[in-house]
Amino acid sequence: MASVKQVQVTFDCAEPERVARFWCEVLGYVVPPPPEGFATWDDFDRALPPEQQGSAFACVDPSGVGPRLFFQRVPESKVVKNRVHLDVRVGTGLVGEERVAALEAECARLVALGAVRLRLLPADDDNESCLLMQDIEGNEFCLD
Repeated sequence: MASVKQVQVTFDCAEPERVARFWCEVLGYVVPPPPEGFATWDDFDRALPPEQQGSAFACVDPSGVGPRLFFQRVPESKVVKNRVHLDVRVGTGLVGEERVAALEAECARLVALGAVRLRLLPADDDNESCLLMQDIEGNEFCLD
């Protein structure tokens, strides 16, 4: 049996490039180079049939460690809670008030980028505190 070598996380969204660029800012990801023969992604996009223009965008971890994120345009809007979400790990190794302060600081940065703070999930017997948020199209994610 073959083992999985890479994972790509795919987002359904209305505005792929806008959402991809948001996640680039959140995670420190970058937009990969355009396909061979194209100077820019805009040049590549203009070469597509009109109905496919602006329909997809991607970003990658510049270190090559994290998964590629792919954003694809879909006609329907988001109507229910995500079944899968990203945990953005900003409080690793921190506990108590120090952890909450780190989460709140990152939350403020992301809110300035267009994210929405939903609520703090306080620490309990099993988990440390985390912050539930939404990206610019309403996809839930956690600051963990």
